[in-house]
Amino acid sequence: MKSKESMAPKKKTNIDIFTVLTAIFFVVVCTIIIIPLVKVFVDSVDAKASYGMNLWPNEFSLSGYQLILSTVALYKPFFISLVVTVAGTCLGLLLSTLGAYVLIQFEMPGRTLFSYMLLFTLIFQAGMVPLYLNMKSLGLTNTLWSIILPGSINIYNLILMRNFFEGIPQSLFESAEIDGCTPMGIFLKIVLPLSKAALASIGLMFAVAFWNEYTNFTIYINNSDIQNFQVKLRSLILDDQSLAAASSAGIFQTTVKNAAIIVAILPPLIMYPICQKYFVTGINAGAVKE
Repeated sequence: MKSKESMAPKKKTNIDIFTVLTAIFFVVVCTIIIIPLVKVFVDSVDAKASYGMNLWPNEFSLSGYQLILSTVALYKPFFISLVVTVAGTCLGLLLSTLGAYVLIQFEMPGRTLFSYMLLFTLIFQAGMVPLYLNMKSLGLTNTLWSIILPGSINIYNLILMRNFFEGIPQSLFESAEIDGCTPMGIFLKIVLPLSKAALASIGLMFAVAFWNEYTNFTIYINNSDIQNFQVKLRSLILDDQSLAAASSAGIFQTTVKNAAIIVAILPPLIMYPICQKYFVTGINAGAVKE
């Protein structure tokens, strides 16, 4: 007589084709993204870097990094980029959190109108020339404010923060009001402490955008004394004299260029792992509304 275990139907393991295709797709995408980064890093430490596809240095050398780090002309632009990044991120978080807190006041007259006005500016923008004329009329050209102010007002980040604030239980606001807490007290003591994930994720996006800023510096800044790290680094790479000095020192020009790329992207690469645990949570909470 057959046992019950042998008579029981065997469970078939069904492999979802969509899951397999999705995994293959992401593996291909990650490979496409990672290989160029590896290639650039390998060329930056290769004393005989060439334009071929090398995933391992032929002759290991840090001469490219030594040339970049020993260039005194890059110290001040690096400090300017750091100041712009810190100031712009702090101001952007301030404006985004305050604007989002205002938009979640459901009893405020014109709340819906203000929301639509913000969405309108997200879709339709005046353009580069009107913005430049506006900056010039305000006297902000050739100042760092022309870089900080436009970048700190980001409607997309404001909407993400508003959606995150709307996920906070309304009962917390009501309890605070019963206890006599003012609206600003609710913002400082309840809303901000509960929004660490959103603050970290949106702050990371602000920081990366300000650190990588290049176009606005070339448009609004004509004074070479207040140019940022990205602009000066590009000038160094395109300067024939600098590359000639590197060649005379026995350093390949390709090595110097790739070392400059790694130095430029290194700060965001350091910030991402630190904020990674907050980044996914903050973005999901701000982008998905129940």
